[in-house]
Amino acid sequence: MTTITHHPERRRFETQIDGHTAYLSYEIVSDDVLDYDHTIVPSELGGRGLGKQLVKHALDYARANGKKVIPTCSFVAAIIDKTPEYQDLLV
Repeated sequence: MTTITHHPERRRFETQIDGHTAYLSYEIVSDDVLDYDHTIVPSELGGRGLGKQLVKHALDYARANGKKVIPTCSFVAAIIDKTPEYQDLLV
């Protein structure tokens, strides 16, 4: 299991493995809306499913905190599209 940490001061969820950082960044649109705008996984960490783990962690965070999501990042949008239980989080 990968440890993912929320860094609200940097507006991102991230994990560090072998000196590389993968993250999902966001912008705060309003008190109850977050714009998930970038999912970045360095090539050194590719193929491990980290992007999907980051997105699911961020979506679970939104749900737990009563937030809706704008998936500006196409990867986030694709995960939501393929996962019916997250579609209620869309603005």
